[in-house]
Amino acid sequence: MSDAGQKNLPPDSERRRVLRLLGKGSVAAAFAAQIGAAARAFFPNILYEPPTKFKLKRPAEYPPGFTFDTTHRLFVVSENDAFHVISAVCPHLGCTVQWRETEFDCPCHGSRFDPHGSVISGPAPRGLSWLDTGISPDGFLEVDSAVDVAPGFRFAPPKRQV
Repeated sequence: MSDAGQKNLPPDSERRRVLRLLGKGSVAAAFAAQIGAAARAFFPNILYEPPTKFKLKRPAEYPPGFTFDTTHRLFVVSENDAFHVISAVCPHLGCTVQWRETEFDCPCHGSRFDPHGSVISGPAPRGLSWLDTGISPDGFLEVDSAVDVAPGFRFAPPKRQV
């Protein structure tokens, strides 16, 4: 009645084998969950932000007047061999302001700012930020967007000796 390849197993043996397999599977799943939870520590949920200090062009590359830098959303203002940098981010809701001949205009909610970034009208709670400006060792304008300076701050790069 029995095949030659099959063993004669007691009736509970098959059930025990299945339960043993389920037990080992449960232990393996719990172990895998612990490993997964521990591995999460090596991959934190962090938003890496770009550095606040960055280089622009060399001072000689800026024409007199206002130059918009699209990458960093700021205006580089060159006047009489001195520079200052004004943020193009409206302090109301973060829209990018635009230079219009004699003033900065925010296209989102109508704030207007004079050439020094002071509020003329609109919902903006304060003027545009003036950013810390200097020169890098290799001769490029360097801006630190995390450091606001007082309006009126001007940076004059040293004259090159010929």
